Amino acid sequence: MKAAKQIVFLLAILLTGAAISARANNEANNPNDIGKRKVAQRSLISLQKEIEIGKRYSEQIDRTAHLLKDPVVTEYVNRVEQNIARNSDAKVPITVHVIEDPTINAMTLPGGFIYVNTGLLKVMNKEDELAGVLAHETAHVAIRSWASEMTKQTILQYAMIPLMFTPMSYALYYGVMEAYMNGVPMAFLKFSRDQEKKADFFGIQYLWKAGYDPNAFVEAFGKIIQESRSVPGSVPSVFMDHPPTGDRIVKAEEEIKELLPKRNRYLITTSGYAKMRERLAMDMGAMNDLKRHEQGPSLERRGKKGQTGKRHSQDNEKPPVLERRN
Repeated sequence: MKAAKQIVFLLAILLTGAAISARANNEANNPNDIGKRKVAQRSLISLQKEIEIGKRYSEQIDRTAHLLKDPVVTEYVNRVEQNIARNSDAKVPITVHVIEDPTINAMTLPGGFIYVNTGLLKVMNKEDELAGVLAHETAHVAIRSWASEMTKQTILQYAMIPLMFTPMSYALYYGVMEAYMNGVPMAFLKFSRDQEKKADFFGIQYLWKAGYDPNAFVEAFGKIIQESRSVPGSVPSVFMDHPPTGDRIVKAEEEIKELLPKRNRYLITTSGYAKMRERLAMDMGAMNDLKRHEQGPSLERRGKKGQTGKRHSQDNEKPPVLERRN
């Protein structure tokens, strides 16, 4: 009898949270209030608990995955993210780590830890496209997608609730992390369709607030779709569980027109971003050379006399910032 009352109480919390979220969505329609809004969804997991869990996940990934060590690349990506984070509703610090992996992927851990693959950086030709992906991931942090999903699952699986409030609660998630390290998508990163829509909704606002053209969000996810079609397997299933379908893109375009005031200028890309991608290409080339060396000698065909594969730098000819006028 007592257990039944507790279940009813928890269900009431969930329904009340849904009503509050509906009101919050109405209040969130004003992008000029970004940073002062309360957009986080209701959760049984405290924000501090979420940060602690995310930190443990992050430490595990940092020990196991091949993180990119190049400070030029990692610092630039973090610089873009910090601009997005400052112009968002996120209430926790956000950090980005770059994983050496050719697949096109980005993921958000609980508590403000974002990971992007080098494959994603290679595909995003302009800074605003990368910013569009990061804005979407930042939105997951701001609305607390993971904590909300875990709360719903926990209420449906009532027996798990006591474990969430004990020191052993982290053990519940290690199995999922171990599976990810063996190449299986992380179950807790498969956000629901509703969570992805909310991340789209807030992500385009953060992109706009940070000074980028919000349409870059559509361009970035369009590239991901194109790559997934042209190169099967280039986009892992964890990223494409709820792919940016035509309906989602159309919805994003409608929200951009309805909610976001037009500006005369938007930040598109910078010469620094181009240099960062050149540096990344050099890093990837060096790693490929190392792999070939480890695999033993190979035969190569010489080019024509006098030809080289080097590209002459034209950085001095590039403007420091490219901007688009409406």
